[in-house]
Amino acid sequence: MLDAIVIGGGPAGLQATLTLGRMHRPTLMLDSGAYRNAPVDAMHNIITNDGRAPAEFRSIVRGELAAYAEVEVRDVAATTVVRLDDGTFEVTLADGSVETSRAVVLATGLRDVMPDIDGFAEQWGRTVHVCPFCHGHELHGKRIAIQDSPAAEHQVPLLSPIVGSIAVVPAVTSVELTSDGLVVTSGDSSVVVDGLFAHPAFEQSAPFAAQLGLEMRDSGCIAIDLFGATSVPGVFAAGDLAHVAELPMPMPSVLAAAAAGQLAGAAVVRSSVMQTA
Repeated sequence: MLDAIVIGGGPAGLQATLTLGRMHRPTLMLDSGAYRNAPVDAMHNIITNDGRAPAEFRSIVRGELAAYAEVEVRDVAATTVVRLDDGTFEVTLADGSVETSRAVVLATGLRDVMPDIDGFAEQWGRTVHVCPFCHGHELHGKRIAIQDSPAAEHQVPLLSPIVGSIAVVPAVTSVELTSDGLVVTSGDSSVVVDGLFAHPAFEQSAPFAAQLGLEMRDSGCIAIDLFGATSVPGVFAAGDLAHVAELPMPMPSVLAAAAAGQLAGAAVVRSSVMQTA
């Protein structure tokens, strides 16, 4: 019987696992190999890691986890999570094996849903971005377009001091990278820029919230308290798949996800101590 199974090998899952390992809690981390930031070449706005490739970041943390004997990492996806009558959890893996634990940390993140716009998916994370804090600086003094949406009214003042020019484009119908730049088309008109900021929809990247019957927020994210506890005892969630009531939306940030993972890991330990006290 493990103390915790952490599902997800991104920043939230890695940090939760590190926290549990340092407290000598038998922990299994499951990594499906699918990451929301997989399309990007570099992460930004992260102290000591600004500009580092996401894969390199994960590799470094994997090396750190290897120092903790209580931690096991498996490169395999979880398929189902069931809470048993005694309050423990049974997790079935894609390889057919089954593991049990006293707690589960969900850190599988969100999945961006690519719109039906020609070229959008191919340029997502490369020349099409969502976060000014993560990618605005790299477009300093350059031409950008912003897809018209409720978010546009906030992005224009955020990006105006950084970029050279901004075009707000309604109803983007295609994007294409050419030798002249990124051609963003809306109907019969187009603009050539160096980057496009857009806000595609997102969804849970894994079915576990539904399987466990977790309370959800209107955003489509898992409802958690400040320590990552969900509506089901023993289930914690960390990263952009969840957010607290005090925030209007999840914070899609590597640093925020890692911080949430640390809190969730500590909360698992605290819960275990309270149960045995």
